[in-house]
Amino acid sequence: MSTDAAAGPFDLDAPWRPDERVAIRPERFGALLYHFGTRRLSFLKSPALLAVVRGLTEHPDARAACTAAGVAEAELPRYRVALAALAASQMIQPRMIQPRSA
Repeated sequence: MSTDAAAGPFDLDAPWRPDERVAIRPERFGALLYHFGTRRLSFLKSPALLAVVRGLTEHPDARAACTAAGVAEAELPRYRVALAALAASQMIQPRMIQPRSA
């Protein structure tokens, strides 16, 4: 898997979320992701990666979602590549941070 060179490397310290047009179907091996806009299908090859993707909306950034899913620091480069591929295929999108009300 490679990232889009124009977009740069995947930022684990940015907030991300699954695209609202993506359906996630858990499977024994991980999950199937189907994007209704692009009609693309992606496979998540591990339950841990599924936990990361599902946790993206619950945590301030992708790194925190990885940590919460039990991903060890040494495994982060591999998860960065997987998340970059999901971003390149529009399965996940950058999440806007809502300003706090005063």
